[in-house]
Amino acid sequence: MNPRDRLLPVGRRNPVEALAQQVTERVVDLLVGALDVNQLAARVDLNAVLARVDIDAVLKKTDLNVLLDQVDVNAVLARVDLKPVLDRVDVNDLVSRIDMDALVEKTDLGAVIARSSGGVATEALDATRGQVVGLDQFVDRWVQRLLRRGHPAPSAPPALLPAQAVTLAPGTAIPAQAEL
Repeated sequence: MNPRDRLLPVGRRNPVEALAQQVTERVVDLLVGALDVNQLAARVDLNAVLARVDIDAVLKKTDLNVLLDQVDVNAVLARVDLKPVLDRVDVNDLVSRIDMDALVEKTDLGAVIARSSGGVATEALDATRGQVVGLDQFVDRWVQRLLRRGHPAPSAPPALLPAQAVTLAPGTAIPAQAEL
């Protein structure tokens, strides 16, 4: 059924009206076929058309999540120059909004101080130990000279020295204190 037939009531169709309607349809088809759509679109004032569009109604019917899912946020951010934005930020205002008491309550300052001072104390203790070892070696050399010993003393007690490889003849027993 032709959609244009619905315009006329079923009982009122007469042959002249039917012929006029067919002629009209044919003329409209010829006109539409003869129109250059590009020239027609060029003559349309899009600003006037858009002025008549209710943007709020369009936005209410638009699912913005579907649109945002199609946006490459990284590409958008890559095109944004953040320097002018950051130049407008009042850092003093931001800092004044920080609740310092709440921040201090959430921070274990004792642990922070212990860690930072512990590192300094460890370094100082290591430096002192190094100086004491150097002093001990200096005193040891002078004692060895005063006692006129020709061979140097061991650098540590024998039990603390690293294990040395022991080569034994076959059948020789290993002393109980020796380590391999």
